[in-house]
Amino acid sequence: MSAVTYFEAIVVGALQGVSELFPVSSLGHSILLPAWIGGKWADDLSMGKDSPYLAVLVAMHVATAIALVVFFWRDWVRIIRGLWTSIRDREVADSDQRLAWLLVLATIPVGIGGLLLESALRNFLGKPVPTAIFLALNGVVLLAVERFSKVRKEPAVPVAAEQTIDFSAEVTMPMRAISVEEASDRRLSKLGVGEAVLIGAAQILALLPGISRSGITMVAGLRRGLDHEDAARFAFLLATPVILAAGVLKMPSLFAPENSASLGPALVGSLVAGIAAYIAVRFLTSYFETRTLTPFAVYCVIAGIGSLVYFLA
Repeated sequence: MSAVTYFEAIVVGALQGVSELFPVSSLGHSILLPAWIGGKWADDLSMGKDSPYLAVLVAMHVATAIALVVFFWRDWVRIIRGLWTSIRDREVADSDQRLAWLLVLATIPVGIGGLLLESALRNFLGKPVPTAIFLALNGVVLLAVERFSKVRKEPAVPVAAEQTIDFSAEVTMPMRAISVEEASDRRLSKLGVGEAVLIGAAQILALLPGISRSGITMVAGLRRGLDHEDAARFAFLLATPVILAAGVLKMPSLFAPENSASLGPALVGSLVAGIAAYIAVRFLTSYFETRTLTPFAVYCVIAGIGSLVYFLA
């Protein structure tokens, strides 16, 4: 059995770390890259059932999830504390508690879908031509949501033009300033349970190679009225437990005797993937404050159609 080399692992690790969080499909790129290069790469990085490549990708996914935990660690401290206090006190009294339960409920559909469908879909569709089609479709969906979605408006409080309010006699109370991240989490906590579950369920479509997990989750969030910044944030928070759980569940396969030659490359590739993912999420959280999905959509359409033409030629 062929083994993944260190150079292959480094390249794939960098690609995995970036493309898992960019809305361009890490699974799609993990299939298309070896097919484009061909030769030994196509043999070593095969999606076949007994290929060591799958085990190496699992390790890289775990590294990506760890990078997300590190980047959002303050949020996860508040969210986990909120979940614990909610269970302890048997109430949902604040935004952290509500957001924690929304994340739990929104993760259930993709967890069930992944267990039931992931292996079958990967084996049936994990080939260059179907992947290229889904990648192009991913781009079309991203373009469509930018064209037709509208950001939810917070209801304004009407005040008569002649009305004035005098606060001079009021006792001023000190207020704790909240961070931009906390403000975003408070907005996300206002999602309805059905809305959050629907956004989370959109991740099931990412089981199709070429459909981006972060991209399709953002699409669902934008359709529910979130702005790009909050949609991206919710997508990254939702992805963390899903990627981590799936990776840990499949991690034992990496230590099977037949994959021993790929352990070293897997470790190095995972380190690269983790660093790349941290840089990617740092960039994207800033990017989506003012920008849209359109550049990624155009890339996916061009790369998908180009790959389809190449592999059908």
